[in-house]
Amino acid sequence: MIEIVSAARCISCNICVKVCPANVFDEVADGVPAIARQNDCQTCFLCELYCPVDALFVDPAAEPVSVSETVIEESGLFGGYARAMGWKRGKPGGADADPTYRIRTFLPV
Repeated sequence: MIEIVSAARCISCNICVKVCPANVFDEVADGVPAIARQNDCQTCFLCELYCPVDALFVDPAAEPVSVSETVIEESGLFGGYARAMGWKRGKPGGADADPTYRIRTFLPV
């Protein structure tokens, strides 16, 4: 279940809002997307996989847990699922300089 959208890491690209099949997030004007319907989360990890800056933490548990952003950061768990699946973020320079470039090119506007 989605637990955290890190305000420190998030770049407000709203990709998580767009890829979520359960409509868990709400866009926030000039801010970090809100976890609006946490209990609707299907724990599919799409938001965590597609986040270009590893700002989300999805816990595989089916029930919400009380976990702090600091603990997740210190544990290196942000982006952990993506790394486990072999996903890598872009390299500096060219199109890869914008961490959302590859994702934005495939998502409808």
